Amino acid sequence: MTAAFLVWYLLYVVLSGFARDFMGIKVLGNINVALIFGVLQFVSTFGIAWAYARHAEKKLDPIADEIRHEIEGRPE
Repeated sequence: MTAAFLVWYLLYVVLSGFARDFMGIKVLGNINVALIFGVLQFVSTFGIAWAYARHAEKKLDPIADEIRHEIEGRPE
């Protein structure tokens, strides 16, 4: 997931620097490709954070709870 996000981010940066004509294409009114890609950076960041939170809640938190109970000496 990290590699995919970094590739996505670097694609945005490279296109912004070297494909200005493409990034400047107006899609709707004053909204261009660069603005859409920029907003999608935020969307993908929040999506990854949400996916990780779900993963941690289902897979990692139960393991952490078990370890904590073992260390603290309390039965589950």
